[in-house]
Amino acid sequence: MVVTASEDDVTLTCGGADMGAPGTEVADDAQVHPDHAVGIAMGKRYITEDETIEVLCVKAGDGSLAVNGQLMLQKDTKQLPKTD
Repeated sequence: MVVTASEDDVTLTCGGADMGAPGTEVADDAQVHPDHAVGIAMGKRYITEDETIEVLCVKAGDGSLAVNGQLMLQKDTKQLPKTD
């Protein structure tokens, strides 16, 4: 799920393959490209280096997210203040 989007046209990929619109068919024999096989974790946010694009992972997998060929980084979590 895209949380923050750039105004520029970009190509979002997962595992090296273009991501389609919701409901788009995915080939059963789709393979994860070795350069994009770091994996993603459900519930984690991923950002571009310049932090212009942020996505929330809603399904874990072996493929890594990338924008225009550059792998996205897992966003650091922030500590919440204590409430006693």
